[in-house]
Amino acid sequence: MSWKTKPSSTMQIPRRAEPYVSPAVAERWEREIVSKYHVRKGALMPILHELQHEHRCIPYQAMVEVARFLGISPAEVLDCATFYEEFSLEPRGRCTIGICQSIACEACDHKPLMDHCRRTLGIEPGETTADGAFTLLAMECLGSCDTAPVALFNETLHEKLDVPTVDRLIAQARQAPAAGHHH
Repeated sequence: MSWKTKPSSTMQIPRRAEPYVSPAVAERWEREIVSKYHVRKGALMPILHELQHEHRCIPYQAMVEVARFLGISPAEVLDCATFYEEFSLEPRGRCTIGICQSIACEACDHKPLMDHCRRTLGIEPGETTADGAFTLLAMECLGSCDTAPVALFNETLHEKLDVPTVDRLIAQARQAPAAGHHH
């Protein structure tokens, strides 16, 4: 593996005219999220979760704005956004399928489920279909070992999975409105 260097000091981040942290969003976050924490930084995870849910990724501009809002460095926001599998810097598909790779799911034969998804969707784990419909992820333990094999379809856990059920879930996701994630 080679180290790839990025021209971080001169790199331009993609920007849009409309801020991600508008005055209205900042006011709502203060009221609904920040107020629950002893320190402002405590609100970082729920704020990133909301951004991921809304935009299907955590845009760089949003990270800079969130850092300013919380009074922390952009690096702290980036560290958090890149550490957790739940967050992505690249847009994910409208439906993210996360197949559990834990030892229990392995023992209960998760491999045919992953192989079926790869064939059906034509992508490898970590990739998104060209039409933006699906992202396939190999995930660490989803905490439901007694009902293995399991997978997340967006934020819904599906247990005791088999290939026909996965096919049904993919078909349902294809039929879902393409408006994206909204609360």
